[in-house]
Amino acid sequence: MRIELEVWRQDGPQDRGRFEQYVVVDATPEMSLLELLDRLNDQLVEQGIEPVQFESDCREGVCGACGVTVDDRPHGPVPKTPSCRQHLRAFGDVSRLRIEPLRSAAFPVIRDLVVDRTALDRVIWAGGFVDVETGTAPDADDVLITHDDAEQALDFAACIGCGACVAACPNGAAHLFAGAKLAHLALLPHGRLERGRRARALGQVLDDEFGPCSSYGECVEVCPAGIPLAAVAAMHRERLRGLFRGKAD
Repeated sequence: MRIELEVWRQDGPQDRGRFEQYVVVDATPEMSLLELLDRLNDQLVEQGIEPVQFESDCREGVCGACGVTVDDRPHGPVPKTPSCRQHLRAFGDVSRLRIEPLRSAAFPVIRDLVVDRTALDRVIWAGGFVDVETGTAPDADDVLITHDDAEQALDFAACIGCGACVAACPNGAAHLFAGAKLAHLALLPHGRLERGRRARALGQVLDDEFGPCSSYGECVEVCPAGIPLAAVAAMHRERLRGLFRGKAD
């Protein structure tokens, strides 16, 4: 396969970026997007050109580090699939791709396709944790959780923090991400001690660093973990609960 690539190049956070044109003549349908970038970088190194900088880690759809924008869609054309699991065989007869970083004001470009997603970390720092008593581990049946609650909590906990939801949102909102964290912890008894305080703290970070949510739903379409739009409703519900209860929790 011959694939023409239009790739975003940016030398540093303060530099002006630009698209550059490349061609990979020996691509195969089995290649993932990241493997295609690997092959491009092999060519660039052979030519004495600086390779394209991009992030990856597990390449199994687990870590969320690989996110890029392909033809204006976070992660790529295959719905609900991370960049590392997007294979050329699923793109049909495509012969040209435009690859750029995840686009959001909250994600400044560090270099080429690498963005700074520390804003998501600050959401977690604000309250994405629980206080637990130290000491001997409790028996498994000491904390009772219904099967339905446990399954739903696990569904929300599946978020991998890739940031595609923020990049897909016209407003640059992170409510799907934050809502998944709040919904996950609200369903379990372990996090109830700081439930209201957590919602207020996460909501403040969303106000300070991300845009407002208008419930467009684009975030759900690109989420590789399949987080439902109910997470956004959970974000609003938990925040209202925390505001009305005040310092009660």
